[in-house]
Amino acid sequence: MAQSETVERILDAAEQLFAEKGFAETSLRLITSKAGVNLAAVNYHFGSKKALIQAVFSRFLGPFSASLERELDRRQAKPEHKATLEELLEMLLDQALSVKPRSGNDLSIFMRLLGLAFSQSQGHLRKYLEEVYGKVFRRYMLLVNEAAPKIPPVELFWRIHFMLGATAFSMSGIKALRAMVENDYGVHTSIEQVMRMMVPFLAAGMRAETGITDPALLTAHLRPRLKTGSLAVKV
Repeated sequence: MAQSETVERILDAAEQLFAEKGFAETSLRLITSKAGVNLAAVNYHFGSKKALIQAVFSRFLGPFSASLERELDRRQAKPEHKATLEELLEMLLDQALSVKPRSGNDLSIFMRLLGLAFSQSQGHLRKYLEEVYGKVFRRYMLLVNEAAPKIPPVELFWRIHFMLGATAFSMSGIKALRAMVENDYGVHTSIEQVMRMMVPFLAAGMRAETGITDPALLTAHLRPRLKTGSLAVKV
């Protein structure tokens, strides 16, 4: 078996098992069994379970962030145009759709992993993703800050996470949700159609009036962060 094929089999097995069982509950033994390789192969190609988790995330985030950076460069060349929230959300959507899929379920699996990254402690993953992808996400968040209404920084922090949560929930269960729509309404919706329907909904949430009444939160001077799963990015 070629080395590249072995690596892909390990990553495929790890990705599926992490999404189904979680990071802590998935042992290297389970991964090697599903991939049809021995433990030595995992250690040789990745060195540790932590490195394998990082590689699973990078398989999607690598091409996604590279595509996003190219788009940011293109927009930076036209500084006279200030992007709207809708345009910025569409930008993320387009970059996600531009990632060459390995199967029809790639995005759903990644979003499930992203949801798990919120709920399961993976400090090494936060550090790794911030070091590797932090720069491009900081650039993107500067544009979001410019386009967002003047709301308290602490509320902006929460609204970004509300958006991520809604997206992760919808996309991680996209297969079941699409089946429900087809059964109840008799129409077929593609993943792209679902994602584009989210754009005005998310933008409207970002533009809503502040819900903060506590003076301490209104005056809190926090630097907004974006935590994409395990990625914490200061703006």
